[in-house]
Amino acid sequence: MIDFTEEQLDRYSRHILLKDVGIKGQSKLLKARVLIVGAGGLGSPAAFYLAAAGIGTIGLIDNDVVDISNLQRQIIHFTKDINQPKVDSAAEKMKALNPDVQVKTYQELIRADNVMDIIGEYDFVVDGTDNFATKFLINDACVFGKIPFSHGAILRFDGQTMTVKPWESACYRCIFNEPPPPDAVPSCSEAGVLGAIAGMLGTIQTTEVLKFVTGSGDLLTNTLLTFNAKNMDFRKIKLKRQKNCPICGENPTVTELIDGEQPVCDLP
Repeated sequence: MIDFTEEQLDRYSRHILLKDVGIKGQSKLLKARVLIVGAGGLGSPAAFYLAAAGIGTIGLIDNDVVDISNLQRQIIHFTKDINQPKVDSAAEKMKALNPDVQVKTYQELIRADNVMDIIGEYDFVVDGTDNFATKFLINDACVFGKIPFSHGAILRFDGQTMTVKPWESACYRCIFNEPPPPDAVPSCSEAGVLGAIAGMLGTIQTTEVLKFVTGSGDLLTNTLLTFNAKNMDFRKIKLKRQKNCPICGENPTVTELIDGEQPVCDLP
């Protein structure tokens, strides 16, 4: 158990008051290590709330720089940050919010040749990426490494998310099998996305992290949560591991990590 300072007791008092979190749960949060892949629309609220919650070590990986078109939804970046690396911009805000948090930044693409080394340092992975190739790579690496993760995707007014506990629950390939053909799904730059949708989904993903670390509540395992913000229609679709899944099934055909093409966005 962590020996809390008076300042920490004040900072985390609203967590500590929760019987499902308490001092024990907050100690777990301060010891936890969470990787966010993508410091954009989903990664922004995730980074803010994970830092606020006191996650001890937060990794951020993104090779991009801040563009003015990002600011409509990527709330961790400010106008002054345009042309700055996203990981540096995000880390600055996180450290200003909570000095308890250690932020590790990786200004690079996540690839087949580096993903296992990076995710191996963490307890949980948040997928905040915007392309199918990286989503499948994250799934495959987490399955191989037995690291739980939260999948998230947005487009227009829609969002979807699921939590994967490899070898226990359905994985991303159990449901979607393989990436769609190139140009089959429009990009956010082509179809658009309502800015607040990113905040809605990124916050749900963060909640899954906090529940996982503290052991409270029911995770979105074997469940695909979808929503349409036009009418605030939320649905839960029950899932299950597939015996013929190409990576976690009985006769896997995906036996190594590969890099695919990276067309942008998102919902299958």
